[in-house]
Amino acid sequence: MNILLWHVHGSWTTAFVQGPHTYLVPVTPDRGPDGRGRARTFSWPAAVLEMPPESLRDAPVDLVVLQRPHEEELATRWLGGRRPGRDVPAVYVEHNTPRGDVPVTRHPVADRADLTLVHVTHFNRLMWDNGSTRAVVVEHGVVDPGHGYTGRLPRAAVVVNEPVRRGRFVGTDLLPALARETPLDVFGMKTEGLAAHLGLPEDRCHTEELPQDGLHAAMAQRRLYLHPVRWTSLGLSLIEAMLLGMPVVALATTEAVEAVPAGAGTLSTRPEELARAARRYLADPAAAAADGARARQAALEHYGLKRFLDDWERVIAEARS
Repeated sequence: MNILLWHVHGSWTTAFVQGPHTYLVPVTPDRGPDGRGRARTFSWPAAVLEMPPESLRDAPVDLVVLQRPHEEELATRWLGGRRPGRDVPAVYVEHNTPRGDVPVTRHPVADRADLTLVHVTHFNRLMWDNGSTRAVVVEHGVVDPGHGYTGRLPRAAVVVNEPVRRGRFVGTDLLPALARETPLDVFGMKTEGLAAHLGLPEDRCHTEELPQDGLHAAMAQRRLYLHPVRWTSLGLSLIEAMLLGMPVVALATTEAVEAVPAGAGTLSTRPEELARAARRYLADPAAAAADGARARQAALEHYGLKRFLDDWERVIAEARS
């Protein structure tokens, strides 16, 4: 089966393309947002084929996976007039929590009988107004990076992209108080200048952008994973940290309350509780390692790749029936 999808979210797509199909990924000369092509920092199988827009016009496509509102028009144009959901089976994957007047925010494909709307968390399905569109949940699956945890560095790893721009959504404003309790290593895109923005010395808030394999190795050396996110979908870096064997200290918001079970870390809506948990892990490496081992087991059971791909096979079969 040939599945057309755009390279939007690297970690999610890396899991999705592990399935048994051929995946057609648009590529444009500038490799911009609508034509990134194959990932350069993730390992993708040979079944992921780069397709210039002009090659899609006559390409056999069995399913279109939409992820952004404008992709429907783009797909119709690049597929020579074939309309997703009408001429070609289609699903719409919603990666994000709603914005605007939550919880009455209407989804862009609400009230569509020709599409299946796939949410990546139960929280997202609950909070979006999906209208009459068939809405299902396929929870995340993650390629297991292995139990690499050493925790040798008494610091907290934080993974977030664009923390200055995204601000309160990702808990950037909470970092100064947390940095007083544990030194922070913030990994992600566009993190440069964060320490100066927050008025923190570099030794309390170090930032670095790393490729995926380097990121996992760096995370695993930190004593704990800190997840100060207020309002976003479940970050795959949280699941990856658990799979690495890291204990989690996270705000009890959105889907984190389902992802992190008791004994795998600390969840709270009180930043002071997160600070206390971080101090405890810094002082007790054995407790950090034990909670991290439980976090890994929970992530393997809940977010394993086989379950994810099996769930997607069911959604694909239903979309094409």
